[in-house]
Amino acid sequence: MKLLFDANLSPKLVDLLRDQYPDSKHVLEIGLTLPDVDILAFALAQDYIVVTKDDDFEGLAFLGGPPRKVILIRLGNCRTEAVALLLRTEFELVSQLAESTTEVLLAIP
Repeated sequence: MKLLFDANLSPKLVDLLRDQYPDSKHVLEIGLTLPDVDILAFALAQDYIVVTKDDDFEGLAFLGGPPRKVILIRLGNCRTEAVALLLRTEFELVSQLAESTTEVLLAIP
């Protein structure tokens, strides 16, 4: 299961979560400075789940439908470690989203 962290999340999440989400990347790490719709298209083509705090992705995920996948972090302004802890704690829900053929969005918490 590969996560693609959006620009509004810290690139440090890749290292903080490497043991649980080993093939994850940050958009800056792979040179993505594209509009949200293009980030979603890249994620779909490369089998990533987009992780973001940007509400715009919610509408885009539903607009395109499955198999697009988006995790919307609703923690507000918080430390990167809090986001990492949330993704660790909700690993089972993230796994269910990854395996689903009908679900496109996981909003946590």
